[in-house]
Amino acid sequence: MGISALVLLQALVLAALLTRSAYGIWGALVVSIGVLTQLKAIGISDKYLQQDESDQELAFQRAFTVELIFAGAGVVVMLAALPLIAVIYGHWSLIAPGIALLTVVLADALQSPIWIYYRRMDFVRQRTLTAIQPGVAFVVTVGLAIAGLGYWSLVIGLCVGSWAGALAAIATSPFRLRWRYRRGTLRSYASFSGPIFVATVCTILLANVPMIATNAHLGLAAAGALTLAVNITAFTARADALVSGTLYPAICAAQNRLDLLRETFVKTNRLALMWAMPLGIGLTLFARDLVDFGLGHKWRPAIGLLEIIGGVAAVSHIAFNWDGYFRARANTRPIAVASLASTVTLLGVGIPLLFSHGLVGLGIGIAAGAAVHLLFRAWYVSRLFDGFRFLRHATRAILPAIPAVAVVLVIRSLETGQRTLSDAVGELVAFLIVTVLATWLLEGGLVREAVAYVVAGER
Repeated sequence: MGISALVLLQALVLAALLTRSAYGIWGALVVSIGVLTQLKAIGISDKYLQQDESDQELAFQRAFTVELIFAGAGVVVMLAALPLIAVIYGHWSLIAPGIALLTVVLADALQSPIWIYYRRMDFVRQRTLTAIQPGVAFVVTVGLAIAGLGYWSLVIGLCVGSWAGALAAIATSPFRLRWRYRRGTLRSYASFSGPIFVATVCTILLANVPMIATNAHLGLAAAGALTLAVNITAFTARADALVSGTLYPAICAAQNRLDLLRETFVKTNRLALMWAMPLGIGLTLFARDLVDFGLGHKWRPAIGLLEIIGGVAAVSHIAFNWDGYFRARANTRPIAVASLASTVTLLGVGIPLLFSHGLVGLGIGIAAGAAVHLLFRAWYVSRLFDGFRFLRHATRAILPAIPAVAVVLVIRSLETGQRTLSDAVGELVAFLIVTVLATWLLEGGLVREAVAYVVAGER
């Protein structure tokens, strides 16, 4: 959680230091080069965690080999595609930093030994190693940004952090890193990873099409505003990945015990929503204050989008880790179906509204896509866990935030004159206090249960 907060802090600091256009260039690089990273993330590590081979070193080496194959092929493809990316965005300055960022893909592949600790559920070692990349990147990036290097500070910081993490993973690997390819290995990953690949392609489309359309219609500065909104809400996604990732090896071990899986699903969702729901709703309530008193007036065009994205982020956390349960049971088809439906909805609604209503229109499309994904998620989870009431689960997640929102709206209705920083801070404090109290009243039993697990584990 601390590392996720550090990454969010970096995004906000850089937003304050860089121009919107420079931030837009970084956003274009992230979604373009991110295509490669996402295409590579098609469940190789998930499949490695799920297997139960007698020779674990050999199993890791085969998974590592597949990871290297995809990484190497992806780098070649993206290297050839960089000129096309530059033409699409109309900025040839993207090529040089793009080439530098491609080395990050290879560095990420060399961090595969971290999977070993992940499978063993040695989370202290795993978290320590994964913290190296963002920690080093933060120091380097912020330092270079203050020195005036612009978007190159982000590029250099990410590269240095990634290779620092790779060297640490190699140096501490319990298994030797060897090339072990056996005919049929790729095929054995296909049935598991095929639907995940489809879902990944959808994610790529959702990242690139809105960014390209925004740049084409509103310019690079507007693309920077979209990047800012994505970076802020990405904090919740990283924290979700922390929870679901921690749970995944245990889910794999208990994949045939549906009663236990249902209990873990319900309780982890309720725990995550205790902070994720207030964070998303808080962004919606205080987006204008964040811009006016924090990031600066240059980001005013992003306010409407931030308000919508905050609400989407909050609601999207309901049943956020559902796909981990389907991966653990080797049933990845629902993941692809839900992703396809939400992608078609978002692009079909969001892109036309972007051209007619600007960034707010795109935000409406994002909300529509998230709603469709939530409906499919509810359908599949209800079928997996017989008798599970998704609507009741969702209502329980939203209830603690209702009194906090009501308090803020009442305070605002009583305000007179020009809004000040002290007004915003006072409302934020009131929002947090009421949220904590409401959460304790409604979910205090679950909090005590979770604390008891932690205390028992330490003993």
